[in-house]
Amino acid sequence: MTDLERAPMIRIMPGPGDINANGHIFGGWVLSQMDIAAGIAASRRARGPVATVAIEAMKFIAPIHLRDLISVYAEVERVGRTSMGVRIEVIAQRDLGATEVKVTEGLFTFVALDADNRPRPIDPA
Repeated sequence: MTDLERAPMIRIMPGPGDINANGHIFGGWVLSQMDIAAGIAASRRARGPVATVAIEAMKFIAPIHLRDLISVYAEVERVGRTSMGVRIEVIAQRDLGATEVKVTEGLFTFVALDADNRPRPIDPA
């Protein structure tokens, strides 16, 4: 599936307050966007509340620049009894959309929560 055939969970443009000392977008900013997108995908799959329990893998591939349009893609990769892994990809559009660059990827683990915020089983279907 190409980037044009799938819909991002989040599409956002970082602002001047998101720049680090090197003039690029702060890694913590993009990490928070990834966690939000992964949480949306996980919550939909779990059909209820979820919590991030681990970041199993995280790779910064290229810097994000001010005025890049960021698309965060999330896909549930595996489902266990109470937890799931969500694969995240972040694509930056530059030059008014003329250029696309994969800037970050990661694998986040979420657990489904019950009303008492305890792990609950996820429907296998």
